[in-house]
Amino acid sequence: MKKQITLLLTILFFGLNFGFAQQNEECMTKLSIFHEYVKAKNFDAAYEPWMSVRNACPKFNNAIYVDGEKILDHKIDNSSGAEKVAFINDLLKLWEQRAEHFASKTPTGEYAAKAAQLMYDNRTDLGKTKEELYNVFDAAYQADKESFKNPKSLYTYFSLMVDLYDANKKTAADLFNKYDDVVEKVEEEVGNYSAQLNKLIAKDSTGATYTSKEKSYKRYYESYLKAYDQVSGSIDSKLGDRANCDNLIPLYEKDFEANKGNALWLQRAAGKMSEKDCTDDPLFFKLVNAYHELSPSANSAYYLGILKDKDGDANGAIAFYKQAIDLETDDFKKAKLNKRIGLKLKGKGRYGQARSFFRQALKLNPSDGSPYLSIAAMYAASANSCGENPFDKRAVYWLAANEAQRAANVDPTMKSRAAQSVANYKAKAPSKSEIFSSGRSGETIKIGCWIGSSVTVPKI
Repeated sequence: MKKQITLLLTILFFGLNFGFAQQNEECMTKLSIFHEYVKAKNFDAAYEPWMSVRNACPKFNNAIYVDGEKILDHKIDNSSGAEKVAFINDLLKLWEQRAEHFASKTPTGEYAAKAAQLMYDNRTDLGKTKEELYNVFDAAYQADKESFKNPKSLYTYFSLMVDLYDANKKTAADLFNKYDDVVEKVEEEVGNYSAQLNKLIAKDSTGATYTSKEKSYKRYYESYLKAYDQVSGSIDSKLGDRANCDNLIPLYEKDFEANKGNALWLQRAAGKMSEKDCTDDPLFFKLVNAYHELSPSANSAYYLGILKDKDGDANGAIAFYKQAIDLETDDFKKAKLNKRIGLKLKGKGRYGQARSFFRQALKLNPSDGSPYLSIAAMYAASANSCGENPFDKRAVYWLAANEAQRAANVDPTMKSRAAQSVANYKAKAPSKSEIFSSGRSGETIKIGCWIGSSVTVPKI
């Protein structure tokens, strides 16, 4: 009897193994077929063998989900009505299956944001309201903020909040808090990608050449930084003048007592009032002092510097600005702080001091070209006062053009703007005929005043 049972189990075991092996072989064959079709962009031909593998062997290979997304994207783009809706819902289901079978390759926030964006892009077909869509985006963001980083989805998320605010379905506090959330997330990602790009830029100074992999990464980092730059501008445009002093001051005044022990709230409130130039209101003084007393930090010291500037105490302002830099430990944030201080000083015409802060910002974050453009603008603004004669005064524009060109060289988000600046400055510098008639071709000109630099006249 035992022998018969053993024999039966053996037969069953080998039978099952044979069945699994046969099924795996069939899945492998069909996977190869649909994968080749996908590579050839023949998505319609790929659909049937792909569905067969997806249903029979869902855990077989992640290519089922990678290629499946491309196949269903094609189906969605080339269908309409009920058929299109079915394909959209199937893509949503596919991402759920991917998370089930390949969880480590399916970051929650990333794929939840993709699902939310798909619903938003097809909101008319799906009959989704803005409130429903916002809730989907918000659930994705709250579930896994770390991997919710797609620039387009971050903008859509905030854009829906603005629309709901305009429809009186969200409060001003909701709007400003979400603005801060999304902007801080964008800045965090810009910091991450800038740090990676800066490592590659540092290689330039050694004279070493990039490997093909490094070139690929460089393009990848630059493309994301450009996308975040565009999104950052779009977010501010979408917010518009909703965050003006008339709206901010009564809101923060009303909520101050309840939040005077909340460092994050105080930081954001003071930051928003500073950003929107509401610093003349006594509330700003109250916010800054409460924040600095509760949690002395780089931000609070910076805001105290603004207050000193408002009082006309230039030296006191600089002292607080330097304290702010000393308190900051993150290089990206420190670079941003140096740049903000530089812009404050530039706006007051204190160009020499501003340049020092801009140069420090460049050392800390060399992939940000905006400080170069600021220095170039200060040079151009000083052309009439920093040269001994008309030719030398206009030669200052060559210095400005050189700085603007450096911005284009290091910053993918600045190429177009920097190129325009270079062309503008060169057009204001002495022309070839003027260089020829002056007899100063190739001469080095020393520029005085606060600039204290030299420029070489182009050879003709």
